[in-house]
Amino acid sequence: MVTMQDVADRAGVSLTTVSFVVNGTKPVAERTRQRVQTAMADLGYRRNVVARALASRHSRIVALVFPALEHRLSATALSIVTAAASAATGRGFNVVLWPVAGADQLEDYVSGGLVDGVLLMEVTADDPRIAVLERRGVPFGLIGRTREPDGLSYVDMDFDAMVTTGLDHLVDLGHRRIGLLIGDLDSPSWAGYGPITRTEAAYRAEADRRDLDAVVVRAAQDPRSGHRAADELLADHPDVTAVLALNEAALPGFVNGLLAAGRAVPDDVSVLGIASSVEAIATADPPVSAVVAPGPELGRRSLEALVDRLTEPSTPPLQLLLGGELRPAGSTAAPR
Repeated sequence: MVTMQDVADRAGVSLTTVSFVVNGTKPVAERTRQRVQTAMADLGYRRNVVARALASRHSRIVALVFPALEHRLSATALSIVTAAASAATGRGFNVVLWPVAGADQLEDYVSGGLVDGVLLMEVTADDPRIAVLERRGVPFGLIGRTREPDGLSYVDMDFDAMVTTGLDHLVDLGHRRIGLLIGDLDSPSWAGYGPITRTEAAYRAEADRRDLDAVVVRAAQDPRSGHRAADELLADHPDVTAVLALNEAALPGFVNGLLAAGRAVPDDVSVLGIASSVEAIATADPPVSAVVAPGPELGRRSLEALVDRLTEPSTPPLQLLLGGELRPAGSTAAPR
């Protein structure tokens, strides 16, 4: 095992100098720092994260908190995690994923002081995890936002804008009977989940503004529930010719339900995903057009905002909404 002393001998510097470079505890002349880093690379030396944390009193670790027992780690969520991890590496930080179920478990995790900051995912309207982090004095940011986000740092999707983009596309194609497929807020795991509430509110407001009848069907986050939602839609509203869908997990089942009922996509019913991932629309059969979720940018911008506040505590909170890009994939067309 290569030690810091080995690196010091190779670089021709003191052990203390190597420690300064490894732990970032004191500035080192650029030429000396490069010599140490070259020696580290030649010898295959790897930083000991725990030792570095002890030396600097900072772990340089950010935790992404995801309620994995309640929510499925979708392709969109995974793209957020991956982008955050990549951005952290570029800033000299590491990312860990905490599959934390609730506020009590989060308190157990943060009480050990293992991380410098926390990013909360799957944020609810009155998220109890925020009070834990504020009481513990742990710097944090939100991927998503609460009902009253004043003073909080967040990066979220602009669901209002994505609904408008989706309706513009379908109305321009000639559709006048446009439904909405969303998640089921009656499910305990989705209670208070902001994206569902915001998307439905935006859809109803836009439908009213455009003089369209609002038709909403709900499904749990799984393909079987999506299939049942398609059956419900066709039974209750057979004249609907297009559907916006904010339910990535249920979307494949919903499309299969339409096909099983003899409805062709897009000839009989156009389907347009909202906040879907690139992977989800590419792997669907048939491929589904979508207003694609800005998952990678969500992960990168939220991580960078938190690191900015960790390195300079006076940095003001970032409050940012990101829209999505319309990507046609063949599941939308003019109505017959």
